[in-house]
Amino acid sequence: MESIDAMGRVLTSAKIENFGDLWAAKKGLIDNSEVRGIEIQDALVDSGATLISLPTRIIRQLGLENTGARRVTSCTGQGEANMYSAVRLTIQDRSCTMDVMEVPDEVPVLIGQLPLEHLDFVIDMRKHELVGNPAHGGEHVYELY
Repeated sequence: MESIDAMGRVLTSAKIENFGDLWAAKKGLIDNSEVRGIEIQDALVDSGATLISLPTRIIRQLGLENTGARRVTSCTGQGEANMYSAVRLTIQDRSCTMDVMEVPDEVPVLIGQLPLEHLDFVIDMRKHELVGNPAHGGEHVYELY
């Protein structure tokens, strides 16, 4: 469910699960109850961000593996951010798999443009909410061209 915070930003609930754990559970290597995941009620939908970005504390809670650093540009200038192994992101019953970028603990969970495109969501600027792409009748559709 989406909401608007006091500053008019769009927030959404999201389920985030360790993709490696999901794979291990599917192969019978661990029990489904051992899959590490978290429900976030107030993820910030940020079309200016590229990926899904998680605070360090959540990355640790999910047990994600560091896969290296990438150059980034943010409001504080240029720098580097650590990248982590994939998660399954679920919003409004739509799921995708995405690598994770680390942000400091004081930054909220950020849902960037790539997951929005993968899940076929757009931000309705009038209502300040996340909606299924109107170009696809609100349905989850992948374009192949």
